[in-house]
Amino acid sequence: MKKEPAIVLTNGMLDSDNAKTCHGLLRGTDRFEILAVIDHRFAGEDAGTILDGHALGVPVYASVNDYFAADNPQPTYCVVGVALPGGLLPEDFRSELIDAMQHNCSLVNGLHTFLSDDMEFDTLAKEKGLILMDIRKPRPRTELSFWNGSIFEVKTPRIAVLGMDCAIGKRTTCRFLMEACREHGIQAEMIFTGQTGWMQGYPHGFIFDSTVNDFISGEIEKAIVNCDREENPDLILIEGQSALRNPTGPCGSEFLMSGQVKGVVLQHAPGREFHEGTEHVGCPIPTVASEIALIGMYGAEVLAVTLNEMGQTDEQMQEHQRRLEAELGIPVLRPLKEGVDRLIPVVRQFIDENGGE
Repeated sequence: MKKEPAIVLTNGMLDSDNAKTCHGLLRGTDRFEILAVIDHRFAGEDAGTILDGHALGVPVYASVNDYFAADNPQPTYCVVGVALPGGLLPEDFRSELIDAMQHNCSLVNGLHTFLSDDMEFDTLAKEKGLILMDIRKPRPRTELSFWNGSIFEVKTPRIAVLGMDCAIGKRTTCRFLMEACREHGIQAEMIFTGQTGWMQGYPHGFIFDSTVNDFISGEIEKAIVNCDREENPDLILIEGQSALRNPTGPCGSEFLMSGQVKGVVLQHAPGREFHEGTEHVGCPIPTVASEIALIGMYGAEVLAVTLNEMGQTDEQMQEHQRRLEAELGIPVLRPLKEGVDRLIPVVRQFIDENGGE
């Protein structure tokens, strides 16, 4: 896949969970070459320093016009780098996106607000011969697959990275695990299930929350079957979405049942009390132990717990890690702090016990 040059717009949100699309692209993408991030709050800094304290050589500019005024390379695309509850385009993003189009950038948008349905964007795109790529726009039903049972022909072991809530780092942990497996001689492939995964360039997957419900099981099955047939991997990893008991959008059983996934890495944010977006009604995140028991009822085993660091000090995270390992009797890792190499022996054992060669 040829990498296309791109700038990423976060417009004041670079340091927030809402910029998880940008964060994913900064951590790695086979689809785009990231030239810069556009964010007025962090102009002049390195985007990697804002992300996790490690410079990446990706500069931050206050505006699209500032980027071009600095005589930088021409991007092919400007990517909307945020994912917000409800998927609406913030009003203050419009002018920056229009400026990008005036500088001959096509737009890549993963929100539920479709730029191609907006007269202002559509008219300008036609005038300048640009592309409006709304990747969350539902695909025609003629392109979708219904579940047919072919998943039972797949013998490759499968692990899903599920979560206790949405927006807590499932995709990042899944990518880290894929990379660690490959570094240790395990040929792992990752199935993407969200817009950022598509932007990162994984060859197999679909966008879960823009797929008609009747076809979600079939799309999960098709992605896994195609990955198995085309890549012949040692291990297939599946990016989870939301959480089994998140009232704003429960998800996870589809991977366990329709994808016949038997291994789970469970992502948890110990600093979060309520499911995201439910604070006003007080929907608490259940205990990790009860979630592990629920996953077990689907016939899958939780192999490890991985922790999100949001809102916690290092000392607090160390205490959460110690407590959960003692309580659960399985590895508990901090991926952003220590990586995931400690999972490799667990993964090898899982592969050996579940049909891997």
